[in-house]
Amino acid sequence: MTTETNTPTNSAKIVLVTGASSGIGAATALRLASEGHQVVLGARRTDRLDALVTQIRADGGGASAQRLDVTDRDDVRAVVDRVVEEHGRIDVIVNNAGVMPLSRLDALLVDEWDQMIDVNVRGLLHGIAAVLPHFQRQGGGHVVTVASVGAHEVYPTSAVYSGTKFAAWAITEGLRMESDPSLRTTTITPGTVESELADHISDPGAQGYMRDFRRNLIPADAIARAISFALGQPADVDVNEIIVRPTAQR
Repeated sequence: MTTETNTPTNSAKIVLVTGASSGIGAATALRLASEGHQVVLGARRTDRLDALVTQIRADGGGASAQRLDVTDRDDVRAVVDRVVEEHGRIDVIVNNAGVMPLSRLDALLVDEWDQMIDVNVRGLLHGIAAVLPHFQRQGGGHVVTVASVGAHEVYPTSAVYSGTKFAAWAITEGLRMESDPSLRTTTITPGTVESELADHISDPGAQGYMRDFRRNLIPADAIARAISFALGQPADVDVNEIIVRPTAQR
């Protein structure tokens, strides 16, 4: 695995991005690193992480990679603790890891339902549980959750996925309500975005539905820019939710 020992500048934040091997996670890591932040890329596909770290460093940015399975609570805690040990603090966690194996409920793809709950809900909770003690000790921090427009609307085949994304929104809002103002929370809510999410749909009916639904896509960097905007606000500004969708999506 790759490591990074450079000390970030005073304006840089130490940012852990989960699900950073592709899509929104990779785009976010690339953008934040280009803006001077020290990024730690977490995901299971370490070959992709290492390639991204190499690219970031070649462009003059600071990055490291950590193998991370967000469904494993101990693994998430260990990675967060390692980030703090190596960099002295952690300022932001971008809870981006997610899966979307859509299907109708009567298809009874229960294993896929469980996978969405494990990654999209438990994975988020594991991230929050891992960073909160450090944020409280530091006197501040920022939790960013990548949800979906599925948090606000349900369409055929999305019942379980929308349920997990509504839960992600509700958990992040609950964290905001319960926390001291020094802890900021942001839910980023993408519409249809270029990513691998739809590639893992096994149900034929859902595959056809998503081909039509995903005719209009925006690049993953559009979401990365929204995350950058939220992180760039002064300490007295808390951007709680940003919905970003293609102009053609209705």
